[in-house]
Amino acid sequence: QVQLVESGGGSVQPGGSLRLSCAVSRVVLANRAIGWFRQAPGKGREGLVCISASDGTYYGDSAKGRFTIARDNAKNTVYLQMNSLTFEDAGTYFCAAGYFCGLAPDQYDFWGQGTQVTVSS
Repeated sequence: QVQLVESGGGSVQPGGSLRLSCAVSRVVLANRAIGWFRQAPGKGREGLVCISASDGTYYGDSAKGRFTIARDNAKNTVYLQMNSLTFEDAGTYFCAAGYFCGLAPDQYDFWGQGTQVTVSS
C-alpha cells in the first residue's frame, strides 16, 4: 500500500540538468531509506544514490559528482538533482523505499512507477 510517485523526467540535451521528485507518505519518508535507481534500455536496474531516514547518503559511481539527493520533509519529497547529463544517463528512473540505504534493488520493498529521462541532441 506504500506509494511512491516520481516526476520530473523529460528530454534534456547533453550537459543539461533535470531534477526528479519522489513523493512519498510522511511516515515512509521518516522511517525508510529512499533510493534512486535507473534502468536503461536493455540493461538492468542500477542503483544511483540513497538517503537514509537519518539523512545519511550513499552515492554510486554513476552519480558521484553529478547527482545530488535531497530530502524535503515538509513536502514529503525526495529529490534527485542531475547535472552534466550524458547519453548514458537516459533511461527510466525509479525511486524506492527500503529499510536500509543501499544501492541493490532487492534491498527495497516499494517502488514508484518510474519517470522517463531522454538525453538527445
